[in-house]
Amino acid sequence: MTRDVFITHVEREQEALRGFLLALCCGKKDDADDLAQDALVKAYLSCAGYQDKGRFRSWLFKIAYNTFLNHRASLRCTESIDEARALISSTAADSSFEHQDLYLALRTLPPKERSAVTLFYLNGYNTKEIATITDTSEDAVKKQLSRGRDKLKEKLKL
Repeated sequence: MTRDVFITHVEREQEALRGFLLALCCGKKDDADDLAQDALVKAYLSCAGYQDKGRFRSWLFKIAYNTFLNHRASLRCTESIDEARALISSTAADSSFEHQDLYLALRTLPPKERSAVTLFYLNGYNTKEIATITDTSEDAVKKQLSRGRDKLKEKLKL
């Protein structure tokens, strides 16, 4: 892949990538931007290996997901929405974010469930695509989605 082709693909997918990482980072824009930058650098450095057999977005999201997993220790899960709200208010999070309650609830999910829910509901991937991105089985993705949905319903009192 040439540099110009890579830039064209990135320009087309950049907004979706940032939205995906913003959801994984529970609305923390600075963390999401840092991870997006890291993921794009990693993608550019490995773009010679991109075979164009699949969707560029899936390939890029897989890199971003792995980048997120490598940094997740600093993005710890919380037990309750109140604990997440207290943690976020003590940081420089984007508190004016439109879906803050959803992101607070997402913060309570373990990273694998959060990723599955985000990819499925916010990015429109099916379970097979999510399994490819997250290097897991479709059955595992279905379980993560089920658990994540149940926990979100409980946390958001739906």
